[in-house]
Amino acid sequence: MPSAMKVILLERIDSLGKMGEVVKVRPGYARNYLLPQKKALRATKDNVAYFESQRAALEKLSNEKKKEAEKVAKKLEGLKVAVIRLAAESGQLFGSVSSRDVAQAISEESGVAVERNQVFISQALKTIGLFPVSVSLHPEVRVSVTVNIARSEEEAKVQAKTGKALVVETGASARESAEEDVKSTFLDKEAAESEKKRTAEKDEETADEAEKSAKKSRARADRKAAKKAEESADEVSSEE
Repeated sequence: MPSAMKVILLERIDSLGKMGEVVKVRPGYARNYLLPQKKALRATKDNVAYFESQRAALEKLSNEKKKEAEKVAKKLEGLKVAVIRLAAESGQLFGSVSSRDVAQAISEESGVAVERNQVFISQALKTIGLFPVSVSLHPEVRVSVTVNIARSEEEAKVQAKTGKALVVETGASARESAEEDVKSTFLDKEAAESEKKRTAEKDEETADEAEKSAKKSRARADRKAAKKAEESADEVSSEE
């Protein structure tokens, strides 16, 4: 196993340290990334001395780049970029979306040049939907951008508006949805039955009231008839 290499950082790197620190890294990481990207120097005696003589200038330059990055961050903050891909009805992509794809989409949408090594994806982008990604504009400035993966521009617009992926539900999600539909249907049926019962009870009450009213009317008519008959009988009796 190759021994670690000592380097002096020329800028802040979250996983390693801040500018000016001497750290140990894997030789491949140093040779393939840190050194060619001018993010670090081999920590030789001469290079350490050179860094110390240039520290003030390097810190000034870094601060200037940070201010520029903060301006760009305001432009990118909240940005949504559409990436159109072929996918199944379930939303599974026939492939995946890479950091290069995202960088290109951001550059085209915003006019800001973004490289793939500036894009940090926390999960594999293999389905349609909306996903937040982090864009590093400076070692101390990062901004969140939403990647809207869809099968068409029209679908991307709908997803951007609703905030949800347009997919056909399968498995547990489909079962849960079906259960909700059954539950809703049952509740609607139960509510209809209750309403029907209330209507029947009300009709029965109305019928009872009508019958009572009819009985009262018949009783009054009977009393009138009886009184009239009694008066007639008295008149006949008087004439005799």
